[in-house]
Amino acid sequence: MAEVLFYEKPGCINNTRQKQLLQAAGHGLEVRNLLEEAWTPASLRPYFGSLPVAQWFNRTAPAVKSGEVDPDALTEQRALELMVRMPLLIRRPLMRVGDVCRVGFELESVDAWIGLAASDKEKDLETCPRDSGPGCVPAASHGTG
Repeated sequence: MAEVLFYEKPGCINNTRQKQLLQAAGHGLEVRNLLEEAWTPASLRPYFGSLPVAQWFNRTAPAVKSGEVDPDALTEQRALELMVRMPLLIRRPLMRVGDVCRVGFELESVDAWIGLAASDKEKDLETCPRDSGPGCVPAASHGTG
């Protein structure tokens, strides 16, 4: 089984469910707070691989939902600059196993990469279930939610 470095937003319901799936499959987790990491463009960039810039973003981040940040209109450099400054923009979770980095938690992709227990049939472990309501309240030191 894999040892997974797992960057989360503490208190995120989906990140909690994702961690449970990984542990149920026998993986070890080293969990870190995505919002408190000292990110640089160079340290963040490997997690996105060949994904288009727009897929790097947490679409439920307040700055995205309000239109302040348009992921579809950003260059790679500008996206990384914004994410370093506002980590809530980063799609979660970020995961690393050895030298391989990934963003997001699409069940089929994670299962093909490191394996998951077959018992969980949930399809979407990325979209916040609170999206239709008031959402998560961020810690004061992290800006908006």
